[in-house]
Amino acid sequence: MESYAETDGFDMSEYSPHPAIEYIWDNAPAYAKAKGDLAHLEAFKSSLKAILMKKSGESAVTAQEREAYAHPDYENLCNAIGAATEKAELLKWRLTSAQLRFDAWRTEQASNRQIEKLTK
Repeated sequence: MESYAETDGFDMSEYSPHPAIEYIWDNAPAYAKAKGDLAHLEAFKSSLKAILMKKSGESAVTAQEREAYAHPDYENLCNAIGAATEKAELLKWRLTSAQLRFDAWRTEQASNRQIEKLTK
């Protein structure tokens, strides 16, 4: 399905709202999954830090924390959070764009009805 995020050459008079509505319907599950994945990764971040601090073998809390932050597993988790955030935001803005197209169509239809009333 074409992306409804692009507006180059967009002509509202030839626009049907149905593809935008279908796009939202079809992509809502992917957005929900992306948001769920992001929430899961964010929640796991504290747990991983605690696990890595415990495994560090250091006695001082600041040294444990330093070791946890420097661990490759923590870096991988941070990268995964970044990727999950990017995916969720991309889906969010594409869905928002489709919603805005529908809203613009609805507004134009209301305006056209008003013009028709005034010109009759």
